[in-house]
Amino acid sequence: MTDPQIAILMLVLFIGIVLLGFPIAFTLIAMGLGFGYYAYAKEDQWEHIFQNNIFDLFVSNTFSVMSNEVLVAVPLFLFMGYVVERANIVNRLFFSIQIATRHVPGSMAIAALATCAIFATATGIVGAVVTLMGLLAFPAMMKAGYDKKLASGVICAGGTLGILIPPSIMLIVYAAIAQVSPVRLYAAALFPGIMLASMYMMYVVVRATINPSLAPKPKEEDVPSIGIILWQLLTSFVPLFVLILGVLGSILAGVATPAEAAGVGSLGGLILAGLYRSLSWERLKEAVYLTARTSAMVCWLFVGSWTFASVFSYLGGHALIEHWILSMDLGPIQFLIIAQLIIFFLGWPLEWSEIIIIFVPIFLPLLQHYNIDPLFFGVLVALNLQTSFLTPPMAMSAYYLKGVAGKTVELIEIFKGIMPYLVIVIFAMFLMYVFPQIVLWLPKYLFG
Repeated sequence: MTDPQIAILMLVLFIGIVLLGFPIAFTLIAMGLGFGYYAYAKEDQWEHIFQNNIFDLFVSNTFSVMSNEVLVAVPLFLFMGYVVERANIVNRLFFSIQIATRHVPGSMAIAALATCAIFATATGIVGAVVTLMGLLAFPAMMKAGYDKKLASGVICAGGTLGILIPPSIMLIVYAAIAQVSPVRLYAAALFPGIMLASMYMMYVVVRATINPSLAPKPKEEDVPSIGIILWQLLTSFVPLFVLILGVLGSILAGVATPAEAAGVGSLGGLILAGLYRSLSWERLKEAVYLTARTSAMVCWLFVGSWTFASVFSYLGGHALIEHWILSMDLGPIQFLIIAQLIIFFLGWPLEWSEIIIIFVPIFLPLLQHYNIDPLFFGVLVALNLQTSFLTPPMAMSAYYLKGVAGKTVELIEIFKGIMPYLVIVIFAMFLMYVFPQIVLWLPKYLFG
């Protein structure tokens, strides 16, 4: 076999091993070291098993990842999210928004989407948002007489917004891989994130207006006084909104780097938890543990993927794929469609972290050839990855919700409920193709 053929075999074996359930990061490291030992071996090195450049490459990649200044923001944003999650603020937020929008059709679903968007912005962890909202908002909607498919679709679709709306951890990871400014990437993703959340809400309002039985309005006797509503908004929505606005605003205004803003956001999360009297030693210890575990996973994914990608490229895999795509003589739009279709299908068996770290770098060198802005491509990928959580049969959001909802709703009902939101995501991608300024206007306006 030629080296490029071995590179393709390496990629196919990786996908097969991952589908068998092996850990992604350690599979990448093992395959990178194994195939790298073959790739870098020389005739006189077969007698000395530890004299191989792959070990130097592995150490160098590990040091590069651990000293990457962009990735410093990842554990800080994670810690902020885990602290806010344990501050008991989300239940107040959902209740206050739901009561404040009680005259809007589907008010409880609108409140769930708004809460998901705000909470997802603070955490960026899809599983945590869907699980918490599945425990909080889904039973409330069931009790209020909401249609099961509508309610489950709202929770699943709203929970995925955290990987698109800044400050998103996924965007930080993409910025580190694509070597683009995370600040500009945040600015580019802001309007598409708001647009997608707004389209979800418009869909719910239209459905509830056409068929009010899907989302009954709350009874007037259940509505508290105006004073209580204002107090709930003041003590739940305002503090969290100020925290997110302070973090995101300082980044976009150029006052702080993402890592500095994440540090301030972590402190703000601790202050909020203290004000809500939910800052206990056990909860703090749990937040630190979860932050360390998730950060370690991201770092080792980077180490493994960079080692894997280096060997894959050294064997000629990247050059082979690049030559194959260029030989098709595609236009920019055709290239984007093919790339997004590949990412869409990869989203069925893989999570966003593996797709961003392993497969997106295959397309990045081709962006310059097709004159595609890496900011536009990154936001398009982030929007596309919404579908990886919403596309049956591997829709992880559906399984997160089913795990906490139990026998209240069947999995097939959840799948039916999320299909309209999958169509909305695809329509939003179409709008971005037709009007790329949705992505590019704000970073150009802010930073030139």
